[in-house]
Amino acid sequence: MSDLPASAGFQHAELEWDENGQPQSRQYGDVYFSRVSGIEETSHVFLAQNDLASRFAALQPGERLVIGETGFGTGLNFLCAWQLFERHAPAGARLHFVSVEKHPLTHDDLARALALWPQLDELAQRLLAQYVAVNPGFQQFRLGDGRVSLTLLVGDALECLAKLDARIDAWFLDGFAPAKNPQMWQPELFAQMARLSAPGTTFGTFTSAGFVRRGLGAVGFEVQRVPGWGPKREILRGHFAGQPTTTEKPWYARPSHRPAQRQALVIGAGLAGCASAASLAARGWQVTLLERHAEIAQEGSGNPQGVLYLKLSAHGTALSQLVASGFGYTRRLLQNLQRGRDWDACGVLQLAYDDKETERQAGLAEAFPATLLQPLDRAEAERIAGVALAGGGLFYPDAGWAHPPALCRWMIERPGIELRRHQQPLQLRRENEQWLAFDGERLLAQAPVVVLAGAAEAAQFDQSAWLPLKRIRGQITGLPATERSTALQTVLCAKGYVAPPRDGQHTLGASFNFEQTDPAPSEAEHRSNLEMLQEISPDLYQRLQADTGATTELVGRVAMRCTSPDYLPIIGPLADAPAFAEAYAALAKDARQVPETPCPWLDGLYVNTAHGSRGMITTPLSGELLAAWIDGEPLPLPRAIAEACHPSRFLLRKLIRGS
Repeated sequence: MSDLPASAGFQHAELEWDENGQPQSRQYGDVYFSRVSGIEETSHVFLAQNDLASRFAALQPGERLVIGETGFGTGLNFLCAWQLFERHAPAGARLHFVSVEKHPLTHDDLARALALWPQLDELAQRLLAQYVAVNPGFQQFRLGDGRVSLTLLVGDALECLAKLDARIDAWFLDGFAPAKNPQMWQPELFAQMARLSAPGTTFGTFTSAGFVRRGLGAVGFEVQRVPGWGPKREILRGHFAGQPTTTEKPWYARPSHRPAQRQALVIGAGLAGCASAASLAARGWQVTLLERHAEIAQEGSGNPQGVLYLKLSAHGTALSQLVASGFGYTRRLLQNLQRGRDWDACGVLQLAYDDKETERQAGLAEAFPATLLQPLDRAEAERIAGVALAGGGLFYPDAGWAHPPALCRWMIERPGIELRRHQQPLQLRRENEQWLAFDGERLLAQAPVVVLAGAAEAAQFDQSAWLPLKRIRGQITGLPATERSTALQTVLCAKGYVAPPRDGQHTLGASFNFEQTDPAPSEAEHRSNLEMLQEISPDLYQRLQADTGATTELVGRVAMRCTSPDYLPIIGPLADAPAFAEAYAALAKDARQVPETPCPWLDGLYVNTAHGSRGMITTPLSGELLAAWIDGEPLPLPRAIAEACHPSRFLLRKLIRGS
């Protein structure tokens, strides 16, 4: 894994517009599409050469076709493929489009470019509505009522494809001309295409250059020259005739179990459970969602305001990459909620409250683009915040706050999800390819696939008792807004946070208490939160009249954060712990071994938990990651990040350490 974030050296596309309003890249001095007709060129070079109309029509409900592309550009190829899919694919089929783009267009430039094709306007507007918070790394989009997934890999094509875990069915080998962008057309990239292909995977490309033909042939593609379109006399098409390769370790391999019935049982209806249910339902699964309370989002996901706080690292850590991708996905989902009541992109200001934090922020400002975060001096910070501050900090303009229960409700208000309240399974049994959930002797529900998403309660079952989950008590304080406190325009963060008012109340918090488990709010933690507020902004402290000392009258809420020892979430398939220890016992003597023994999975049993205090950012994307593990789809995160969140990591560490 790289020590540098993918955002190092990031630049948006720099465009020049000709007299016909068509864009050209300043970086590469080349056009994005044919000046004669971009749509006709796409149709001939990519759609026809990959025979997509008939392949879409042949899909069965529950099946998908995965397209890989080596240059997203204006999104024209994607929109044309989506339009063709809508015309020909049967109900219940899915399209997954994976594309790489080193220099993504800004929202305004993308809108201007797509306006050239009125016949694509309906789909273009749906893409533009979700085209927010597009930052370096893997960016996931859910479109077409969930039938269409777009995984946009923002960064260098070769680096991004090397991190991708997917099986591509058809390639759009695009990008600027080889003479203009030779880095795109290199043997290493062709090798990655081969790695990601299956026998029969097709491709089309606008070039007929001999070195491209020879390079593709060298890695297993059978290539033929065919008539081109417009001024191009010839183009290339072909298919992969080699064999797929895999280098994955067995304890992180995709489970081969695929149930005949696309039915799942999700236990726990907080953010993680609702996200898991939503992502599976979008793929045609019938999901039963069990919640032990009378309503959803009653525990850690029940706070009135959750902050989209990006805990990033300048060194490209697994957590930092997860947060950067998760943030974009959450922001795109929030577009579906009512702004001002359910969420607000008011920005988050992380204050530089001491020398260490100031140094950390300086490193982040160098490592990440200004579209994601911006260093502000004190005057700029006060202007944006609307209140007096002791200093400046880092401003995240696309961030803000959200009401977690509203997001939970939106995620599960879709066909295919049945919510059952007052249901608390205590035992799981596997019988006849089905998991049965009991609360004593009473059978609550059954399905071939089960997702444990009930925070720390995920470890209450015999099969999952080995999960190293811990609870951290957190208490928030609700402060009634005053006429003067409504001047606060953005979320302020230091060692805690305070948000602009929602429904006439500011949310302040949250405490970290590793010792107590009492669910009742305490005066001591109210006082601690108020002290934290005074450190964040003495001015806001005064505006909120927080110095009155009447903590007994304050509104408070306690929830238990669920975390793991490495503070990364736990997302993926569960193995049988004793059988795992037996199968890979040799690792205790030599951790470098990679035994060929298949992992002893508990077929159909998965977990999605331990999101800690970052649930607003990591849980929505976790549903997509979980669905990808279950359904065999392209992973929405780099393979290394998915492995860093995999439950098997703890069994592996325990074995290697001999504990």
